[in-house]
Amino acid sequence: GFVVGHAGLYQALAMFAVAYFIIGMTVLSVCAIATNGALDAGGAYYMISRALGPEFGGSIGIMFFLANVCGSALYVLGLVEAVVDSFGIPPGQKVGTGVHVLPQSYWYELLYGTVLLALCLLVCLVGASIYAKATFLIFLIVAGVLGTILVSFFATRPLGVPIRLPHFNGSETENGSFTGFSLATLRDNLGGGYGVDYTTGQMMSFSSVFAVMFNGCTGIMAGSNMSGDLKRPSYSIPRGTISAVLFTYLVYNLLAFFMCATCNRTLLQKDYGFLRDISIFPPLVTVGIYAATLSAAMSNLIGASRILYALARDDLFGRALALAKKTSASGNPVMAVILSWLVVQLVLFSGKLNTIAGVVTTFFLLVYATVNLACLALEWASAPNFRPTFRYFTWHTCLLGIAGCCVMMFLISPVSASASLGFLLLLLLALHYLSPSSTWGYISQALIFHQVRKYLLMLDVRKDHVKFWRPQMLLMVQNPRGSARLIDFVNDLKKSGLYVLGHVELQDLDMLPSDPLQPQQDSWLSLVDKLNVKAFVSLTLAPSVRHGVRQLLFTSGLGGMRPNTLVLGFYDDAAPQDGLARHPAFTSSREEVPLGFPPLRVPAAPKQLSAREYVGIVADALKMLRNVLLARQLESLDKAWELRRAASPPPAIHVWPVNLLRPDSARYADTCSLFLLQMACVLNMARAWRRARLRLFLCVEAGAMPHAQEEKLRQLLKDLRIQAQIQLVPWDAVTRLHWQTRQGPPGGPAPGGAAEEEEEDGAVNFPANATQVSDEYVCAANKLVLEQSPAPAVRFLYLPRPPANTSLYPLYLHQLELLTRGLGPTVLVHGVSAVTSTQL
Repeated sequence: GFVVGHAGLYQALAMFAVAYFIIGMTVLSVCAIATNGALDAGGAYYMISRALGPEFGGSIGIMFFLANVCGSALYVLGLVEAVVDSFGIPPGQKVGTGVHVLPQSYWYELLYGTVLLALCLLVCLVGASIYAKATFLIFLIVAGVLGTILVSFFATRPLGVPIRLPHFNGSETENGSFTGFSLATLRDNLGGGYGVDYTTGQMMSFSSVFAVMFNGCTGIMAGSNMSGDLKRPSYSIPRGTISAVLFTYLVYNLLAFFMCATCNRTLLQKDYGFLRDISIFPPLVTVGIYAATLSAAMSNLIGASRILYALARDDLFGRALALAKKTSASGNPVMAVILSWLVVQLVLFSGKLNTIAGVVTTFFLLVYATVNLACLALEWASAPNFRPTFRYFTWHTCLLGIAGCCVMMFLISPVSASASLGFLLLLLLALHYLSPSSTWGYISQALIFHQVRKYLLMLDVRKDHVKFWRPQMLLMVQNPRGSARLIDFVNDLKKSGLYVLGHVELQDLDMLPSDPLQPQQDSWLSLVDKLNVKAFVSLTLAPSVRHGVRQLLFTSGLGGMRPNTLVLGFYDDAAPQDGLARHPAFTSSREEVPLGFPPLRVPAAPKQLSAREYVGIVADALKMLRNVLLARQLESLDKAWELRRAASPPPAIHVWPVNLLRPDSARYADTCSLFLLQMACVLNMARAWRRARLRLFLCVEAGAMPHAQEEKLRQLLKDLRIQAQIQLVPWDAVTRLHWQTRQGPPGGPAPGGAAEEEEEDGAVNFPANATQVSDEYVCAANKLVLEQSPAPAVRFLYLPRPPANTSLYPLYLHQLELLTRGLGPTVLVHGVSAVTSTQL
């Protein structure tokens, strides 16, 4: 009567259609989730939390708990309103007459609400079985009353109904009329005629009437809230919920039509209890109103308690809800019922039904939107285990349900909707950072997998362009205990590219009962999390380290995301240091280093890798067109100290883009030099290294027009948009040693012969590189690099290709060791692919 009196038949039917459209879409989602596996206590909370994870589940669980609590208070207040209408002393009278004996005031109505709520509490405390019997009895009563009301529309003759309304001077009387079925009455009631609600004194509108009406449709979760108490929830919830929705939709539309065709607007707007006046047996209507509102109040109270119990049992809020876990001997969550009752009692202080209707509706709509979201996420994730036996839904129905809920939320009350979303966001953030991790499975992981697979297929390596090149790193790690700072350094070098930590385990799977790498995977992933590096982990078994690295270079990555750069620690005799124990990630939080990693090798123990095999790995990577970085003494790099020290000048990055082991081929614009420049620039672009300054060293000889060379290099840097300070370094004294070595004995051929140089893919290859320079020359080159002050945070040097003659591998490695001895953190770089671009 309230709805059709203010909105008219057309708008009332539109309200029912919109409300039941939203509810229908949500019911389809509820049925789909309910038939996809076993359900436990908590209803919608259980469905959402197991689908969307603890953050969404916990926050929506609290919202749904509050919605049920407010809904219970709403129905209790509605029942109080009906009781006062029937038995209250009329306004303006001090003494009641006949059945009108109950005093009316805010405090008296609060008392009546408290008594009625206590009755609901008693039923819920006894348990779900008595509640089920009580609601079935109430269903029979309400069905009987509905039958008599429908008969009354036909059987009752036209009559006038005096309506006594409260007024600031006491009360006033208006006359409503029941006309029987009349075309004139129907015409008068077709359009809207919003007036003042006589219980609150507020002007009604479409949104405020819809908010009150929608609360009569929110019972669709009553069955799913009892999921923990049902014998076969997956069978009962779809059938019970769908039949209830269809039954109530039919009843509401029938009542709306009959009321509009038989009652004038004054009666509908000014007397919400008019059905008593037109009924063939008025007391039965009163009983029906009491039964319906009492049933709804109990349903919301027991639903709220089950949600609270499920939240407490999942430990999402820790000790805050510990009390709600306690149950009776029969398994009834009595403490959750009592706590829910206390919160409902607090809500009763709001006093009037229509005051809290908007908030309750907003909460319910938010929960329904999230149920649809959970079903949509499961459908879009395309997980093989999402196989609901209820198939009458698609992602379209889920999306329509979400859109309908969100639109109606803001139409009903923009303030309540915004506040509810803000509250939901706060709960999401709090649970994200505070709640323990769960074992329910995260739909976000399934959705991410689905999207990543789709985009990886779209990532076409044939469309790669040098403008969009980025380093994709494979860092080989023998033991993370000795490589913590190197792992951190390479993380700064990757520039949003792929980063893989590779590890080779020297074992034979044929001789083992199971894969030994699986137990290690968790330790590596925990290390990645703790060091806060954005890296993947790739472990392999192989008979030798060289074979293992080949495997990883061939197989790491996927599609267009494959490593293009191999990073190795340097091969020397330095004793490994446990940098993991000293890493800030563990020293600041006082946490132990993750278990699962063996202790470091003692200096006297034999190495897993020979010098020849190590250089062979470098040669293999270059043959596979992978760039190579060799990092020496990176564990001595204290990045935090280097980059945060207040002393001037700021820390420096020294770059030597010239092949110091082959000075007669010195070029600053070959592929390798440009790659070296690019890597130094990428490091400087990392957030932690932006204070550092690039210093580029230009080695010049006497009479070689150094200023022209400098200007040419400066123009190159300008074209590449690299900001660096160029420093000229005379190296005649160093190169003189090289030429003396090349002259050899009198009359003898120069070492290296005709096969000194050959061009491969634009990069210079020196087959006999190690024979070209003496140790004396290399030590002089090392001294030249070392003399450039102040000492930098890190140095980048040119890495020559390994010699083609494998017998020269140890000598090649020896000269690299001499070149970098005592330089501190140093990265030797060899690039095989073009990585710089001067185009837009």
